[in-house]
Amino acid sequence: MAPSLSTTSYALLSLLVIDGGTDEGLTGYELKQRADRTLRFYWVSPAMSHIYTELDRLSSHAFVRADEDTTGKRTTKHFAITPAGREALQSWLHTSEHEFPVLKHPIALRLMLGSMMGADEVRAMLDSYEEALVARRRELEAVREMLGDRDAVAYPARVADWGLAFFDSEASTIDRIRDSL
Repeated sequence: MAPSLSTTSYALLSLLVIDGGTDEGLTGYELKQRADRTLRFYWVSPAMSHIYTELDRLSSHAFVRADEDTTGKRTTKHFAITPAGREALQSWLHTSEHEFPVLKHPIALRLMLGSMMGADEVRAMLDSYEEALVARRRELEAVREMLGDRDAVAYPARVADWGLAFFDSEASTIDRIRDSL
């Protein structure tokens, strides 16, 4: 029976294979950087402690191998996906349920109580959110440009395109709500 892994475990396995992966693997810190550049737009970017907990779990199931590199007094672990890890990732891709995403939207929650704030405060909240949205969209545009049109990252590029469309939809929704106040 296959071990029960969290979606975060599968996300980390995914980060190890995107763009062909590397034979030498990635450190936990490098995985965190990759997660911050990519996952945070459509999943959570796990904390460093969570990454290491999941890497330990993946290692205990032989889904990743940890190679130690000792340079001077410091030892660094590089994690690489194993054939068993690729098989587990493939199985998850083909057999996991297609869960509907849970929307945790603090602006929508606050908007629901807009009558307690008043129209001017709601407008200011929406303006502030829109500014943050524009900045986040720029960050994702930079990721999309970095991915380019390379076949090796065609699917991550599609996810970036999806994220950009989401940000555009959010901006349109903000405009509609602001106009209705």
